[in-house]
Amino acid sequence: MKLGTTGLGIGSRLFETTRAAARALGYQWINATIRAHNTGGLAYYQSRGFEEYARHPEQRLDDGQLVGKVSKRFDL
Repeated sequence: MKLGTTGLGIGSRLFETTRAAARALGYQWINATIRAHNTGGLAYYQSRGFEEYARHPEQRLDDGQLVGKVSKRFDL
């Protein structure tokens, strides 16, 4: 796969595999925490049915930068 290639259904296949594995392991839900400025990531998880449950303003990254994050969950 080429870097930057999108629209090939890879994300959908990975999510279906992850969802099946999480269910098989007895998980009740899947968490995704995404940087608030990552509109593509937020849209991806929203399109999969993830629901926002928390916001985390000013989270410090390893390089010292402060960013907001959004936590979403997918109930299995």
